[in-house]
Amino acid sequence: MTNPSFSMGAASLAGAVETRVFESTCLKGNPLKDPHCREVPVYLPPAAVAGEALPVAFLLPGFTGRGQAMLETHPWKRGAVSQYDAYLAESGEPGAILVMPDAFTKLGGSQYVNSSAVGQYADYVADELPAFVDATYPTKKGQRIVCGKSSGGFGALHLAMTKPGQFQVVASISGDCAFELPLGHEMVAAARALLPHGGDPRPWLDEFEKGYSLSGDGHAAINVIAMSACYAPNPDSPFGFDLPFDPGTAARRDDVWKRFEAFDPLVRAKDHTKELSAVSGLYLEAGLKDEFGLQFGLRQLVAELTRLGIPHEHVEHEGGHFGLDRRYVEVLPKLVKML
Repeated sequence: MTNPSFSMGAASLAGAVETRVFESTCLKGNPLKDPHCREVPVYLPPAAVAGEALPVAFLLPGFTGRGQAMLETHPWKRGAVSQYDAYLAESGEPGAILVMPDAFTKLGGSQYVNSSAVGQYADYVADELPAFVDATYPTKKGQRIVCGKSSGGFGALHLAMTKPGQFQVVASISGDCAFELPLGHEMVAAARALLPHGGDPRPWLDEFEKGYSLSGDGHAAINVIAMSACYAPNPDSPFGFDLPFDPGTAARRDDVWKRFEAFDPLVRAKDHTKELSAVSGLYLEAGLKDEFGLQFGLRQLVAELTRLGIPHEHVEHEGGHFGLDRRYVEVLPKLVKML
């Protein structure tokens, strides 16, 4: 079922990988002028190569990540696809087709939301790509998984709530929630980074694009700028979005922060109980050593889901926030069984 014109890296896998270029209508003319033609890496287990229809799992990368990074085959640092391929070869399970969307932007990521400052990435990932994959590969209709790590975990929850029926199983690995924990301290560092530019993100971004350095306050600045563009777009702002703090004092702008919180899974779960309860499986996990405090954010979310009567599975592991490709090989077999 694979097309040799698109195959790559097949020699090291029992299954196969194809990368095709998909032209997105949703992303065409996006405000950041990011490409609307995107590579779509797809992993086909041996069963799919032989023509068997399988479930599909959409794996959403974290902030600053792209789906292509999951294809790493280096013996010392194998990516999620290589590890899953080895698992299927050993277990004999048919598994699932893996799709790794590229939702990267000039600002480092899209959070998989629709935003007037970034683009229509929720529509791209949840509407356009599933239709393309179903038309191209041997998929089992109505058996879709969305699973992501960090910002991808947030994206999985966001799409479950805003695109009902598109995904039957939803999984968040160290996903953003309880926004105060991962973003509160970042805002001070972002304000510090913008201080030499009078609080204007535009000249800071011009400097950032010369070397893309995430050292010092770099990561915090691009993180907060990107989250602002995703969660607080404002067409009337000089740069298309509002910052959640006063650039001169770093004092919180409560009106903007409330717009951030409107996207927080912890805050919005109560308004989407129907959508979250309708999925066949809701899986949530975080590492006990998570550097952004998301183990605590997830515990708060789990308590809220329990209060709301939304079925879910909650897992904690001994890891942190980084180097979690190994978690996919642990999680994906569970998710397939939830379908």
